[in-house]
Amino acid sequence: MGAENAGSSGTAAAQGGEQPPPLPPRPLQTSGNDSATAMIERPNFQSKPTTALSSMNIQTLSFPDGSRGTFSTASENNAGGTEQSSVSANVGTSSLGFHPIGNDLDESMSVMSLAPTLRPPGDLESLLVGDMSKKSAAWTLLRSQSAAVQPFETMRAEENTILADFAREFDDIPDESEKNWRDEDRVKLWKSKLKHFMILSSAGKPIYSRHGDLGLINSSMGVVQTIISFYEGAKNPLLGFTAGNTRFVIVTEGPLYFVAISRLGESDSQLRAQLDALYMQILSTLTLPTLTNIFANRPSSDLRKPLEGTETLLSSLADSFTRGSPSALLGALECLRLRKSHRHAINNAFLRTRTDKLLYGLIVAGGRLVSVIRPRRHSLHPSDLQLIFNMLFASGGVKAGGGENWIPLCLPAFNNRGYLYMYVSFLDVDPESERDMNAAGEEIAIILISPDKESFFALQQMRDDVVTELKKKGHLDLIKLAAQQGRPKMNEIAPGTHVSHFLFKSRANVQFCMPALLPTFDNLMSHRRLMSLYHNLHATLHAKHTHVKVLHCVGEDTTSLAWITPIFEFYCVSGPNASRAVLTQGANKIIQWAKREEERLFIIGGGVF
Repeated sequence: MGAENAGSSGTAAAQGGEQPPPLPPRPLQTSGNDSATAMIERPNFQSKPTTALSSMNIQTLSFPDGSRGTFSTASENNAGGTEQSSVSANVGTSSLGFHPIGNDLDESMSVMSLAPTLRPPGDLESLLVGDMSKKSAAWTLLRSQSAAVQPFETMRAEENTILADFAREFDDIPDESEKNWRDEDRVKLWKSKLKHFMILSSAGKPIYSRHGDLGLINSSMGVVQTIISFYEGAKNPLLGFTAGNTRFVIVTEGPLYFVAISRLGESDSQLRAQLDALYMQILSTLTLPTLTNIFANRPSSDLRKPLEGTETLLSSLADSFTRGSPSALLGALECLRLRKSHRHAINNAFLRTRTDKLLYGLIVAGGRLVSVIRPRRHSLHPSDLQLIFNMLFASGGVKAGGGENWIPLCLPAFNNRGYLYMYVSFLDVDPESERDMNAAGEEIAIILISPDKESFFALQQMRDDVVTELKKKGHLDLIKLAAQQGRPKMNEIAPGTHVSHFLFKSRANVQFCMPALLPTFDNLMSHRRLMSLYHNLHATLHAKHTHVKVLHCVGEDTTSLAWITPIFEFYCVSGPNASRAVLTQGANKIIQWAKREEERLFIIGGGVF
């Protein structure tokens, strides 16, 4: 049956006149004993199957004159020889510093990445190609010189800035006794000051003003008191307001009003911290119970008489805020840089000679803390230490006395309701001679604080024993040498970086360090500009509801970086041409240096008894 079916089908095909196409020849195969096999060569196709209408991509490019042109490029799906040519093209563009666009976009895309062809025609060649990644020797030299431009150099020639007359900010305003000055001229001079601090009572009685006598500004204080009272009567206390480019900030502490008027660009929180420091200065003289009793009996009392003689302390504190105080800005202390072994030996000498009546013992050199001993469960607050340093090193009142001083003092952060008694001795000072105020950065003082007002002679004996011990071991000379050397220079901290200055605060130790101000920020105006920049960075990082941890700012005259973590706060400034990579690299070097030098830069724990 199978043979019949096959024959019938072949006959039907023959009858229809249709012949099937011939089969392709089979490849010739040799016998199994042969080692070679001959294969028929197949044609080498130049493309793979595709559903695209064309293997070319058409792109459009806009020219600078407004016209447009279309360019064709090979498809990425090309295969075979085209695939090889695209690989070679990619290699060529990579050698120029460009990266071809693949399926995943590269973050390093440049203008060349979007160019439709490797060599665009006409004027676009100089814009898109031209070896953009290669810099000539002249360009490299110019860039290295421009990166070395110091901060604020571009502003030094300008005279119309707000800080043009900052050098005269601390000049006294003539009083009424000088007949050559009219009242209008005195008021105009008072208004030209960039920063004012005022203290008045709730009854409108003037207590203190940094600029001008109280007779000159009595009417101005009356206006301020009226405005504050109006808002208090409406159960909506006035915290601050702005008039033009001037910011007014008010702090109310019991019966006292503290007012800061500033054109230096500080934030409200920074100005309030400064007003709080002035309030602490008043409490250090009167204590809180005394201040409360004065106004409880007579609300219209004149507080100028109880505070008589302390105006210099308030003025020196206010002037430090106007000049710019890193300690006040960061709420931290600066320590003298010493080896860990040397500081440990000084603490031990302190502890060996300690008297039972001692509460706190300090050694201070040029306003920087050298050593501290304290009870185990008590520590001195930075604000209290700032009051002590202001009294000893800034105001000049205690220094002018020379030798030894015995001062009743209230430390408000420790206890604002009572007095402590402070014994102060400046070393190597002749009480008969006048003190050399030019050596203020090298002065060494021993400060001993006791709650017992009858402990003067016990603390005096302790001072003698401490000095004898330090001289015997040579540690007093080490302190003098460290004080004379001053702060380290930037080229010693991070050589080769373009960072001009920085502030580094250890948050755990509530202490900070910074390099020398010389030579870039040695004058009053450049120092104020530097501190204004730090104030802006600090205000941005510490603003309410902010989540900024790293801040990079580029201005016409400076480039700055701020960085805050749970461990430290860091602020640095460089010239206007420093790139972000250069500034970040310098910041990392400085932070690594601070970590290595931590036990030299900061007092960790101190001596505890």
